[in-house]
Amino acid sequence: MRVAVIGGGWAGLAAAVEATQRGHAVTLFEMAAQLGGRARSVAVDGRALDNGQHIMIGAYTATLALMRTVGVDPARVLERLPLTLVGPDGIGLRLRPGPPTLAFARAVMSHRGWTLGERLGLLVTATRWMLQGFRCDPAMSVAALTASLGTQVREQLVEPLCVAALNTPAREASAAVFLRVLKDALFSGPGSADLLLPRAGLSELFPEPAAAWLAAHGAVLRLSNRVDRLERDADGTWTVDGVRFDRVVLATTSVEAARLTREIAPDWSRLAAALRFEPIVTVYLHGKGARVSEPMIALSSDDRRAPAQFVFDRGRLGGHDGVLAFVVSGAAPWVEQGIAAAVLATQQQAAGLPNLAPEPLAELRTFTEKRATFRCTPGLQRPSASIAPGLLAAADYVAGPYPATIEGAVRCAHEAIAALET
Repeated sequence: MRVAVIGGGWAGLAAAVEATQRGHAVTLFEMAAQLGGRARSVAVDGRALDNGQHIMIGAYTATLALMRTVGVDPARVLERLPLTLVGPDGIGLRLRPGPPTLAFARAVMSHRGWTLGERLGLLVTATRWMLQGFRCDPAMSVAALTASLGTQVREQLVEPLCVAALNTPAREASAAVFLRVLKDALFSGPGSADLLLPRAGLSELFPEPAAAWLAAHGAVLRLSNRVDRLERDADGTWTVDGVRFDRVVLATTSVEAARLTREIAPDWSRLAAALRFEPIVTVYLHGKGARVSEPMIALSSDDRRAPAQFVFDRGRLGGHDGVLAFVVSGAAPWVEQGIAAAVLATQQQAAGLPNLAPEPLAELRTFTEKRATFRCTPGLQRPSASIAPGLLAAADYVAGPYPATIEGAVRCAHEAIAALET
């Protein structure tokens, strides 16, 4: 079939690769001049910096398989580490290799920063979640779900995990989605919770190899090409800006998708347009000899003086010595204050880290993704993958069990291509 894929982020590229593998003639439309969407690299002073510091985990099986399909060896471009959530003082949660349930229990009981009561309380609560099949009231928030846990457990484990996975503060985040993430990450098999931290730029991980693979397999890539109009013809085929296709996969942002489907599927369009977003700010700071104790460490954060929840040492990961990436998820309060204020507060936060250079770290580049992810709130209605006959959506905001993640986008893309053939 002639298949149009509209959108060249990870979901659109995944859909294009899958459709091409199945023997379809694929044309991909991307409004930007570069592929990758919200997970791509940008050249800054001779360095390839990412427009957001993404974390993958061992449970990203679909993403890892897709990377191999286009010729990327995950072992070369990703640093695989056991799940480690430690602070600047080295205290935190460290999972060892082995059966995930046992590894989690050992990590909790060996945590030096929690009281015995807090450690036992977390294990009892986690056991209850397991017995309940990691299900809860869809209307419950993460804060309500974890209210019985100790204060330090909530502040040092629950809130960082929640904002990292759902990009939504615990008080507003969906407990049902949070539990599904915990189930798949911590308890779905050995290695599922491993951190996979990019050693190369995000574009090198998938978008650039995918583009080369698609071109080599006959797909047509149209960059800097915003689709203005999508129409369904009387014979059931589709016209994309005057070009006819048998099937269409919509892999754009929800805003663009709502625009293109306003007349085709008004109810679907309204649901897509109703989604609200959470920003992510990534502040790259640099200084001679700047390093932290781990490739990634967790930071104490708040909405007033300490924006970042995590810092990544790009010298340890990608060879950019002296470059630290500070990630501010759920960044709405800081975007409202202004990016200059967020950068200054991040520099002050960095100054409190041990073993940094004596001089203040300078700003290298700051990226602000105002629509980084949808707000993953309790009971959220997300648009379905099916829009109209022969027209499907593939994106991380489509209805499903996961928050806005690369893995969710890739899985949705695969399902959309399979559905196009039915």
